[in-house]
Amino acid sequence: MSETMSTNEEKKLPLNGRRAIPPNNSNDEENDVPEMEAFGLIPRGFNPRDYLRVEDIYMFKEPHEFNKQEHHTDKYYNSKLIVRRGQPFQIQIYFNRPYKPETDQFWLEYLMGRYPQQNKGTYIPIVVGNVLKPGQWGAKIIHRENNSIRLSIMSSATCIIGKFRLYVAVLTPFGILRTRRNAATDTYILFNPWCQLDAVYLDDEKEREEYVLNDVGIVFHGNVEDVKSRSWSYGQFEENILDACLFLMDKAELELSGRGNPIKICRVASAVINSRDDNGVIAGSWNNTYDYGVAPSAWTGSVDILLEYYSSKQPVRYGQCWVFAGVFNTFLRCLGIPARLITNYSSAHDNNANLRLDFFLDDEGKVDTKLTKDSVWNYHCWNEAWMTRPDLPVGFGGWQVVDGTPQETSDGMYRCGPASVQAIKHGHVCFQFDAPFVYAEVNGDIFYTKMEKNGTQVVESIDTTHIGQLIVTKEVGGDGMKNITEEYKFREGSDEERLALETAVMYGVKKQNIQDTTYQPQTDVEMDFQAQKAVLGNDFKVTVTFRNKSRNSYTATTYLSGNIVFYTGVTKREFKKHSFSAKLEPSSSSSFDIVIKSSEYMSDLLEQASFHFFVTARINETGKILAVQKAVVLEIPTLRIKTKGELVAGKEMSVIVEFTNPLKQALENVTLRLEGPGVLRTIKKQFGKIPMNSTLTWEVKCIPMRPGLRKLIASLNCDALRHVYGELNVQIQKP
Repeated sequence: MSETMSTNEEKKLPLNGRRAIPPNNSNDEENDVPEMEAFGLIPRGFNPRDYLRVEDIYMFKEPHEFNKQEHHTDKYYNSKLIVRRGQPFQIQIYFNRPYKPETDQFWLEYLMGRYPQQNKGTYIPIVVGNVLKPGQWGAKIIHRENNSIRLSIMSSATCIIGKFRLYVAVLTPFGILRTRRNAATDTYILFNPWCQLDAVYLDDEKEREEYVLNDVGIVFHGNVEDVKSRSWSYGQFEENILDACLFLMDKAELELSGRGNPIKICRVASAVINSRDDNGVIAGSWNNTYDYGVAPSAWTGSVDILLEYYSSKQPVRYGQCWVFAGVFNTFLRCLGIPARLITNYSSAHDNNANLRLDFFLDDEGKVDTKLTKDSVWNYHCWNEAWMTRPDLPVGFGGWQVVDGTPQETSDGMYRCGPASVQAIKHGHVCFQFDAPFVYAEVNGDIFYTKMEKNGTQVVESIDTTHIGQLIVTKEVGGDGMKNITEEYKFREGSDEERLALETAVMYGVKKQNIQDTTYQPQTDVEMDFQAQKAVLGNDFKVTVTFRNKSRNSYTATTYLSGNIVFYTGVTKREFKKHSFSAKLEPSSSSSFDIVIKSSEYMSDLLEQASFHFFVTARINETGKILAVQKAVVLEIPTLRIKTKGELVAGKEMSVIVEFTNPLKQALENVTLRLEGPGVLRTIKKQFGKIPMNSTLTWEVKCIPMRPGLRKLIASLNCDALRHVYGELNVQIQKP
C-alpha cells in the first residue's frame, strides 16, 4: 500500500519551484488528520481516557429540526447538515464526563480539501467564547446539561461555500486529542440571500422564495409575436444534486479559496456548463440530428443531466440555449445564489460585435444567404444572478447576465458574464465581463445592404427596432410573464437611449456611421407583413400590406422568400419563393395574400417549427427598396396530463399522459418523459408507432414524497415531431 501511495504521491505532486503547496481545487479530496498530535515524548503512564473525551456529536440535521428550518435548507434531499453562511446554527457535544470550563480546553476545526490552510479559509479553528459577532466565525455555549453542551456556531458571511469536515480537538498536557473522521458530521455551507452581510443578499422575501427556493420555472420560447411557454424542473433540492453542483467547481478547477466569491463562481460556471474547451456538462447541437443522445427538446428538467454528468464525467448530449440556461439556474439556486432564466426575443448574434447585422441582397433584391453571416435568433435564453459587484463602481450590483450557451469566446474560453444589467442599460460596457457582447444582443440594428458589381455596398434599408424587442422572465410567485425589457434598454427613440448608445460607442462598441454610406430610404410608402395563426400540418396564409402615403402612383416588384430555419435564425432550406407586382394607388392601402401549403413545408420542417419570411419590394419608379423580415412559429399540439386516486404524500397515485397525433402521417419511435420534483423521478417510455389521428395513453403509478403545490411536466419526442409538452399543477395533501 505504502509503495503505491508514494508513487501516487509523486504523480500527484511534481516538485514545483513556484508554490510550496499544490493547488487546492477539489472539495472531494481529504487529508489525514491525526487523532493524537503529541507535543513531544509521551510519558509512559499517559492514558488519553483520563482526559475530556468526545463521545458523540449531535448535528440537528433533520429537515424538521432547528438548523434546516432556520436556514431554509429543509427541502434538500440530503441527510447531512446544510446551513447558510453568516447565520448561527447549533450542535450538541456529548463528553465522557461533565465539561469544566476552568480546566478543560477544546475547540472546533472545520477543514476543506486536501491542503487545509488557515489563511486560505480552508482550515477554520473556532475557540468557544462568550459572544457571537455578526458575520464572523465564532462559537458559544448556550446550554449545559450532565455530560453535554449545546453550542451556537456563527460562520463568516464571506466564508467559502462547499462541504466542510468537522473535528473537535481537546487540549491535554501532552498533546491534542481529536475526534475520529466522521462523515456524518460533515457540514455543507451555502450562500445566504437572507443575510445582509452576504454578497448575494436579497431583501424581498417573495423574491427569495422564487429565485432561490422555487424548484420549477418557466422557459419562454416561440417568437415575439407568438410567445410560448413551457415548464422546466430545476430540481435543485433533489438527491445528489448539491454534490453534483460542487463537483462542477472541482471540474472547473476553481481554487477552493475563491469559492466564497459569487463573481468567480458564475464566471467559471458559465464555461463549465457547456462542453466546448473543458469537457463541461452539456454538448450543444443545433443541426437537427441527435444521434447517440437526447434531443434538446426532450429534456423536462436539469436533474437527469446533472446526475448523468456527475456519474459519467462526460458531456451529456444534447442541449440548446434553454437547456444550458435551465441547468445553470439549477446550479446557482442550489448553491444559494438568487437566479432567474431570461428570454430575449429577436436576439442578435452579431459575429463582429459592431451593433450592425448585415443582411445582403442580390441584384433582384432577394436576401443572399451565402453572403449573410450574422443571424437573428427567434429567442435566446440566458440567466441573471443577483450579487454585489465590489469590483465595479457603485451602482452596478444587482442582476448580472451570465450565459452558459457557447456563442463566442471570452478570454479564450466559451463563457459569458457576469455582466451588470445596469451597465448594459446605460451603455457602460467597459465594465467586466463581456458587456459589449450582451449589449449587441439586445441593441443591434439590421442593415439590408446591396452588393454592387464593383464591390461597393449600398444600404437599402435599416431596421432599428427589430433586435431585442422583448426581454422577459417568469413573474414572482406565478407562472405568468414579466416584461423586463426596460431593465436592459431605454425606450426606443428616447434621449436616454441615444445617450446610452453614445456611451457604449465611447467605451469601444464598434458602430458604423450611417453617414459613411449613402442611404436615402423611401419614406412615403410603408410595407407590413402579417401571418395568420398557423397550426402544424395545416395550410395558412400570409399577407403583405402596402400603405402609399404619397400622391403618386407606384408599382412595386415584390419578392417573398419563406425559409425553414433553426430557432437561431440560420436557414436550412428556402421552401417558398413567390414574386408579384403590386400596383399602389395614391393615398391608399392595398393587401396581397399568399397561401402557404402544408405540403410545401412538412417534409423539411425543423423541430421548433420555425419559419423566417423575408419580403423585399422594389419601387420601380424610384429604384428604392423596402424590406421586412418576420419569424413565424407554428402551433404544436400539447400533451394532456391527468391524475387518478388520492393525492396524499406517502400514498400511491396514478398519473395519466395522453396525446393525439394530429399529423397526416404516423409517428415512429416516440419517446415520452415525465417528471415532477417531490412527486416522481424522471421516467421514460418508448412507443413504436402512433398512427395518424390515434390517441396514446400512458399511465404511471407513483408515491409522492412532499406535500404542497407540485408540478408534473411531460414531453414527447420523435424525429417528425418535437417540442411537444404538457404540464399539470397538483396539490399534494399532508398524510
